[in-house]
Amino acid sequence: MVNIGANPRIGKFVVLGEDPADLDGMLVVGDYAVIRSHSVIYRDVVIGKNLRTGHGVLIREGTKIGDDVLIGTGTIIDGHTSIGSHVSIQSRAYIPTNTIIEDYVFVGPCAVLTNDKYPIRKDYELRGPTLQRGASIGANAIILPDVEIGEGAMVAAGACVTRDVPDWKLAIGCPARITDLPEDMQVQNAIV
Repeated sequence: MVNIGANPRIGKFVVLGEDPADLDGMLVVGDYAVIRSHSVIYRDVVIGKNLRTGHGVLIREGTKIGDDVLIGTGTIIDGHTSIGSHVSIQSRAYIPTNTIIEDYVFVGPCAVLTNDKYPIRKDYELRGPTLQRGASIGANAIILPDVEIGEGAMVAAGACVTRDVPDWKLAIGCPARITDLPEDMQVQNAIV
């Protein structure tokens, strides 16, 4: 139930196709994957070509990942998530279920995306954030559930984003306030 493309580099103690009892899908990984030691990737995951992981990455079921994606050491992708192409997710980021990350997005180290507005207090349909094309999330930023980070928008390091950030704007502070993105930063991310 695992289909790995051409020329993979797979480290020691990697688990591919983790198989909980209720899971039927396949794990599909494209060509030229580099999956470093102690990473675990479940079944029912589809990944494009040129995946690169750090050590100890976890990718849960129901996840779709495009081409040319970097997932840093210790990152957790909790499943049922869509990640585009040319995305860089730095070490120790947390990506919850029901999150959408579009193409050319940068997620800084230790960033935490959330999907539950009322943890264990109320019934709530879990909805992670949406990071639109070319958004950049700084280190240690927190993005609350169901928040949209607009195209080309930036979230400063350490910001706590509680509401949508419009296209090409900057969210800074805790709670984050929205301000203009400096003109010299209004360029598309060049992640490869």
